[in-house]
Amino acid sequence: MVSKHLSEIPIVFYQTATGVEPVRDWLRGLPDDDRREIGFDLATVQVGWPVGMPLCRSLGDGIWEVRSSLPSRRIARILFFVHEGRIGIVNGFIKKTMKTPPDEIELARKRMKEMIS
Repeated sequence: MVSKHLSEIPIVFYQTATGVEPVRDWLRGLPDDDRREIGFDLATVQVGWPVGMPLCRSLGDGIWEVRSSLPSRRIARILFFVHEGRIGIVNGFIKKTMKTPPDEIELARKRMKEMIS
């Protein structure tokens, strides 16, 4: 009998020079149910990459977003990239406008460059 094991792509959170992980800290501040939903969505990406709409969408230049509808009736976005067999989590926020704010995308691009250099 053949074992069907799904492999997971490792996740690495962006870390500042002082060791702070802003996205992980943001996640820890969310209600348990919201955090659980985001974790489920990230696990889906880890096991099923590449994943398309409605869960993931490319924002260009290697940045992707995970689109999570939360139990608290809010919408969260986790911005990430995939590089050398790892998923780099670079930004996370509660969405307040229809379009993903350009400054959030720019912050994700900056952090991505730091992580892959």
